[in-house]
Amino acid sequence: MDDSVIRAMAKWPNVPVVYGWLALDRRGRWSIKSASPGGSDAAAARFEPVTNPKLIEFIFRNYAHDDAGRWYFQNGPQRVYVDLAYTPLIYRIASAHPLSLETHTGAPCAALQSAWMDEAGDLLLVTEHGPGLLLDRDLPRGLEALAYADGHALEEERLLAFIEHGDDAAGVYFSTGAASLPLALIRSEEAPQRLGYVRAPRPPA
Repeated sequence: MDDSVIRAMAKWPNVPVVYGWLALDRRGRWSIKSASPGGSDAAAARFEPVTNPKLIEFIFRNYAHDDAGRWYFQNGPQRVYVDLAYTPLIYRIASAHPLSLETHTGAPCAALQSAWMDEAGDLLLVTEHGPGLLLDRDLPRGLEALAYADGHALEEERLLAFIEHGDDAAGVYFSTGAASLPLALIRSEEAPQRLGYVRAPRPPA
């Protein structure tokens, strides 16, 4: 987190938090709620993509989570909770051979902790940075990392059985070369609770 942000938090500790203003999509892109030109009605608000490179880098450096699994952008003294299209992190492949990963914020991953596949065939990974979805364009290489304990590649028929019938994934591993972890199946709607994050943080009732 930026030193200037830490100083601002100390100087103004009681700034109200913001909900429903910033969103993260399934490809690691940010969008901000913006009022429609036609009026200030909240119902007319829409989200617009964040395209300014310096702002994106600022969000990256000051993106974190609280103990409740709510992810936020610390905008100076103000905490801005993020609405997630799916997961709080998007993982992408930094190197295909050997396989290495990084977050959408550019942080390299050193410790793969678990690997999951949902009903759509998407891969969800947990590293020291937290839970995230493997970027769609990197999914083919991610699926190549699925294998049996003896190193034999996973057959397409069994992969389809996971997706279409939810067959047991016992004996299948996600392997990067440096780490090999058993693959587990997960329903997308169960991912937040099982992986410990909140998709749409809102104020306490």
